[in-house]
Amino acid sequence: MTDLTSLETDLLAKVADAADEAALDGVRVAALGKKGAVSELLKTLGTMSPEARKEQGPLINGLRDRVQGAIQSRRETLAEAALTARLAAERIDVTLPVREGPETRGRIHPITQVMDEITAIFGDMGFSIAEGPDVETDELNFTALNFPEGHPAREMHDTFFLRPDRDGKRKLLRTHTSPVQVRTMRSVQPPIRVICPGRTYRHDSDQTHTPMFHQVEGLVIDRQANISHLKWILEEFCKAFFEVDSVKMRFRPSFFPFTEPSAEVDIQCSRKGGEIRFGEGDDWLEILGCGMVHPNVLRNCGLDPDTVQGFAWGMGIDRIAMLKYGMPDLRPFFEADVRWLEHYGFRPLDIPSLVGGLTG
Repeated sequence: MTDLTSLETDLLAKVADAADEAALDGVRVAALGKKGAVSELLKTLGTMSPEARKEQGPLINGLRDRVQGAIQSRRETLAEAALTARLAAERIDVTLPVREGPETRGRIHPITQVMDEITAIFGDMGFSIAEGPDVETDELNFTALNFPEGHPAREMHDTFFLRPDRDGKRKLLRTHTSPVQVRTMRSVQPPIRVICPGRTYRHDSDQTHTPMFHQVEGLVIDRQANISHLKWILEEFCKAFFEVDSVKMRFRPSFFPFTEPSAEVDIQCSRKGGEIRFGEGDDWLEILGCGMVHPNVLRNCGLDPDTVQGFAWGMGIDRIAMLKYGMPDLRPFFEADVRWLEHYGFRPLDIPSLVGGLTG
């Protein structure tokens, strides 16, 4: 009896001292495992006489039950303490601002945003979008657009030419999106009203030029398309894009092989305080080139210049993005700096529209 009492006292003390569930499980194995102290006592019952078994059986079984109960109670206590510690460690401060999800942390690149703005404006005017490949033939990029042999644009210092094919012909990275106009005129019968946004490539790199940049060109072919229609379209575009009530534009004579007459367009602006504002001031800023489609281009596209005529224009998307959103350098557009994108980028759900506003 004294031995059972001492064993019980010792086991219960070890149970109470167990600091975690692992230590408690060690006590359980030492007491109730196959070779545990209590299990060994239970094995002796089979060798006892009936009288001794009747006396010792209740004592040993009682010891086993009390040790099991103590272990279970201690396990519950330890589990509750562990849960309390975990809740304290993982507590959320509900007074903190809600963390932004991926759909709000992400940003739309300014080039993509401006392309969407341009599409929204011209789409409202009834224009469709035309696209073409970045790798073009010399015929579509130059010859069909009335570039004469020996024109500087055909030289290696201005154009990225690829290696000659088995026929000795060289393809190139398009220097403008005008080949898309040629493809359109050759595949669609007038009337034609399209814009052609996309990437273009030239040998150039500085603060305002990169070897790869973005352009958008517009084309209208019809029986009665004329320069006054071109002027109205460009004025309406500039008012909508720069979000001003009125603009003044200046058309200066220029030369492009694919248009005749040709003009460069300046828009009225103010440069006070280092900030460019459109629709006010007494300064001018060039933003695009335009003109009436050259008769030779119409003929090269299978159209009769005596029956139809048209006009076209082109502008740099990167450039007008810089002007509208105050970006001083073109090169960060392509450096994939997340900090720059977080500053100049746009929220994914700020979809440009003429009703809701281009910039949200």
